[in-house]
Amino acid sequence: MAPRSETLRETVDALYRTESRRILATLIRLLGDFELAEEALQDAFANALVQWERDGIPENPRAWLISTGRFKAIDAVRRRGRFDRSLPAIAERLDNDARDAFDLDDQTIKDDTLRLVFTCCHPALPADARIPLTLREVCGLTTEEIARAFLSKPTAIAQRIVRAKAKIRDAGIPYKVPDAEDLNDRIEAVLHVVYLVFNEGYSASFGDSIIRKELTGEAIRLGRLLAQLLPEPEVEGLLALMLLQESRSAARSSESGDLILLEDQDRSLWNHEQIREGCAIVQRVLNAGRFGAYTVQAAIAAVHGEAKDSKATDWTQIAALYDVLLRIQPSPVVALNRAVAIAMRDGPEAGVTQIDRLLEGGELTEYYLAHSARGELCFRAGRFDEARESFRRALELAQQDAERRFLERRLAAISK
Repeated sequence: MAPRSETLRETVDALYRTESRRILATLIRLLGDFELAEEALQDAFANALVQWERDGIPENPRAWLISTGRFKAIDAVRRRGRFDRSLPAIAERLDNDARDAFDLDDQTIKDDTLRLVFTCCHPALPADARIPLTLREVCGLTTEEIARAFLSKPTAIAQRIVRAKAKIRDAGIPYKVPDAEDLNDRIEAVLHVVYLVFNEGYSASFGDSIIRKELTGEAIRLGRLLAQLLPEPEVEGLLALMLLQESRSAARSSESGDLILLEDQDRSLWNHEQIREGCAIVQRVLNAGRFGAYTVQAAIAAVHGEAKDSKATDWTQIAALYDVLLRIQPSPVVALNRAVAIAMRDGPEAGVTQIDRLLEGGELTEYYLAHSARGELCFRAGRFDEARESFRRALELAQQDAERRFLERRLAAISK
């Protein structure tokens, strides 16, 4: 029985949200061209609305969409061949190549996403284009969303992505996971991108929801694939970090979507299986004696995960780990997090002093979390006028709806 139009639209929309990037990755493998694959993806979903209403939803919608997209792309190239004599030969090659590579089992489709990540992070591409290209093609973020995350203009991001695609096409950059001898040179860039994908899902830079589960889930899945491919300490450290952070996701917002701070979270909602797995990985990597920034961050998350409540958190250990992290990865954001840990260990005044030094340096003046953290610590120190000023500045800079609502509540609480 064919579904009703309204129900079908909801089903197709849900499939697009959860499956479109994997389908695109497979279409790129089959067709060997980003633009052609993206056009095929849109054609396949548009065709699904028509054909599924008539024939019903197929048993394997993902495979149907990939197969339909592939045929639509080859037909489109053949139609254009009426105006370009070279295109019929290209269509024939695409048909033969796609038929040879037409494997649609679940593992192959999952591996296609990993292949696409490595392609988007190829060292032949400009460094400033790799992450935007990955966020666009692997994660489905719009150029506007990527621009906001990078505090850049959408036109500039779009140009980087277009140039990167052209480079992949013109240079014949292979669509594959690199060979073992090249893997170590490529893995750092890939880990960085997977980490950014997870962060965008864990704390969305804007929009109604603070969490985008499809992005955190995809990042963790990629992390597991990378750990199987290259079980190096920092690969496992990143996987542990993502698992430990993700373990708190169910407690990070209320039913109405409002942000809940770590110390106020209901820890019974935490995913303790993910905490156990993440902590075990951290311990294994630390025992091996070779680790970097991802593992240290995971160790910090593990200290939080093992505390039964906020008061039981070992802030002395966390502050010490931030000292290590600051040596490995010196940055204003790491220094800000260290300042908060010092405040929790030594009192809010100590934290305010640290944050003021960072703000005087100028690198965090446009970073809303620096002002939000200062506002919170000033509030706890009884410096209410300064707290209001800091929260107002944070509110001016924040773009995420849930975070803005949180700041508005903090301001209202101080004003009472």
